[in-house]
Amino acid sequence: MRGGAADRSGLIHVGDELKEVNGIPVDDKKPEEIIRILAQSQGAITFKVVPGLKEDATTKEPKVYMKALFDYDPMDDKAIPCKEAGLAFKKGDILQIMSQDDATWWQAKHEGDANPRAGLIPSKQFQERRFALRRSVTTLPSLRSSTRRAFTGDAPQTCTTDCVSLDDVEIEFAEEIEEDADYSSGFHLAGFRRSFRLSRKDKKTNKSMYECKKSELYDMADVPTYEEVTAYRRQSGAKHRLVVLVGPTGIGMNELKRKLLISDPQHFSVTIPHTTRAKKNQENDGVEYHFIAKHLFETDIHNNKFIEYGEYKGNYYGTSLDSVRSVLSKHKVCLLDVQPHTIKHLRTAEFKPFVVFVKPPSIERLRETRKNAKIISGKDDKGTAKPFTEDDFQEMVRTAQIMETQYGHLFEKVIVNDDLSTAFSELRLALKKVETENHWVPVSWTHS
Repeated sequence: MRGGAADRSGLIHVGDELKEVNGIPVDDKKPEEIIRILAQSQGAITFKVVPGLKEDATTKEPKVYMKALFDYDPMDDKAIPCKEAGLAFKKGDILQIMSQDDATWWQAKHEGDANPRAGLIPSKQFQERRFALRRSVTTLPSLRSSTRRAFTGDAPQTCTTDCVSLDDVEIEFAEEIEEDADYSSGFHLAGFRRSFRLSRKDKKTNKSMYECKKSELYDMADVPTYEEVTAYRRQSGAKHRLVVLVGPTGIGMNELKRKLLISDPQHFSVTIPHTTRAKKNQENDGVEYHFIAKHLFETDIHNNKFIEYGEYKGNYYGTSLDSVRSVLSKHKVCLLDVQPHTIKHLRTAEFKPFVVFVKPPSIERLRETRKNAKIISGKDDKGTAKPFTEDDFQEMVRTAQIMETQYGHLFEKVIVNDDLSTAFSELRLALKKVETENHWVPVSWTHS
């Protein structure tokens, strides 16, 4: 084992031929018999070995670090050759890989651990095979009902890209947000519009709200085990990392974005959505929306230029990759909230997204903290406010659990929105650290 007594002594190497243990010849003995001799020995143990071919000492292996994307306890692993030699870890831990010589069992230690001794962990290939085998007999809960989103103003704030017809979508609750604009702080918050629900009547007249860009099976094909990472710190003057917020509807992502924007409008910004609908009198192109022709929007869909998009009353609405680039090019922090399955498409060297999962507290706390909160509901664009229901709370918690189960390996920060002020302070501090401290990011983000 790397870092073990034999390894540290520098006297015994892979390939050496063992002749004697404490003066007992072992040429004719099986490994199990030699182990018994070792177990019964006391004090110093003397080996007589014939050295194998000496490895070139000058070839030093580069340090390899992996981020664990699953929990592992060797005591629960029936396949590990020695449970006591195993290394336990949690999802998100950074592991320094000491040896990948064995195809099934790697040797690793926790990054920063002063103990030099390595432990056994399942290799990436072995663990992927095990996960794939489990998934073939157990299907994950469908995210179909959990990807329902609230819609804001006359458009979806974000539209899911799962294959779902409107007839499959139940009436959903929406986050309570204020009027179209907030001029109180001296600037306009594009994209924050009054929320409303789709009524049964609306569902009958709009059959294609959801665009089929990808399916749930595509997500289920991913087998998260380990991801090779490296330490990264944003250099002064470099573009900011994209900040992605993920969470169930009603959890308060709009409120957190709003508080960040108001706290420092020169530093934080949001994207401006695209639409094919006609511009209203009081609107300006590039402020509330980018207004473009339908055929151009469809061309952009075909060319995969949208992160998310949807259709409502015959008009398209969407968030484009270029709108994110526009914010980042102004050296501002771009705040984006998306469906979790879109994260993997944003995980590129260009955007280097910092993904924050906004999680609900317990149902008991939801009842306490949101008893006076309202959600916007109604068939028309004006909407009517009504209190959260018990079903809303149940759905929020259930959706969060499914998101965390299926996409938790992509989340870098988890914030429980128990109290909005506390959650905002925690988020603000996390974003400050992203700009000033080292973070582990995929190797591909720095080597491309």
